[in-house]
Amino acid sequence: MKLKQVAVPLLVLAAATSAMAADSKKPVAKWTCADFVAVDDQFKPQVVYAATAYAKGGKPEASMIDIEGTEQVIPIVGEECAKEPQASFWQKLKGAMAKVKTEAKSEMHKIEKKM
Repeated sequence: MKLKQVAVPLLVLAAATSAMAADSKKPVAKWTCADFVAVDDQFKPQVVYAATAYAKGGKPEASMIDIEGTEQVIPIVGEECAKEPQASFWQKLKGAMAKVKTEAKSEMHKIEKKM
């Protein structure tokens, strides 16, 4: 189980790094939304997975990735970046992560009240 927790983020990071290397030489933390929008749609999830893992501690190999939560973040980041191409991809990602986290907490409170 522990191997899976480490191997999955590393594989995702490797795929995302390949996708990023083809389009940009900048670290993902310095990307604009235009850099993200320029990535082929099939690679955008990998970019978000890798950036999310990095954002959670700066060391992707030590981070766990919440696939379901991250899947909710991808369209939010895509929409926000399409609206503001010169904005910081990193800031849009952090904002989307916070929004999804807040919504998840709200849903948990609703479930707890029903119990």
